[in-house]
Amino acid sequence: MATEVQSAKQPVNAVLAGPYGHPYHPMLVTVPIGSWVASLVFDIGSHVVAHPGFLTRGSEWLIAIGVIGAALAASVGLLDLLAIPRGTKAFKTALIHMSLNLTVTAAYVVNFFWRHGEYTHAVKSGQLVLSIVALALLGASGWLGGKLSYRYGVRVADERTQAEGFTAGRA
Repeated sequence: MATEVQSAKQPVNAVLAGPYGHPYHPMLVTVPIGSWVASLVFDIGSHVVAHPGFLTRGSEWLIAIGVIGAALAASVGLLDLLAIPRGTKAFKTALIHMSLNLTVTAAYVVNFFWRHGEYTHAVKSGQLVLSIVALALLGASGWLGGKLSYRYGVRVADERTQAEGFTAGRA
């Protein structure tokens, strides 16, 4: 058991996935999350303003940035997945997390091509609904990602290393 927990905390490749206790995946996921949330704000805004073209175009760009960011986050997330022992609760949770994220990314790729080049009117209701559903799935996946880190400690420093932060002295 202790060996399995320790192996899930160590990177498969520290150069690509991030060093011990400081993985790249949580840093990279902020790009697609932020881009896709901002895209939804632009989508909603396109229904409020008189000339929505700039918001529909901006939303499309944000979707594209999010898809690129998701691809980068997924590549290092896969390396983190490889460090988790098979058959464990953490591994099963990580597979669901990955599947949801791939589904969300695919939905945004579809949404990008669906709306590509249409900048004269507000975002269509179907495109808006697809964004809302995709963000809801992303929220569920993020909850699972938090469970992997904060409950199961995947790629998080062990308790002895963490204890260093609670000793008196300089940072």
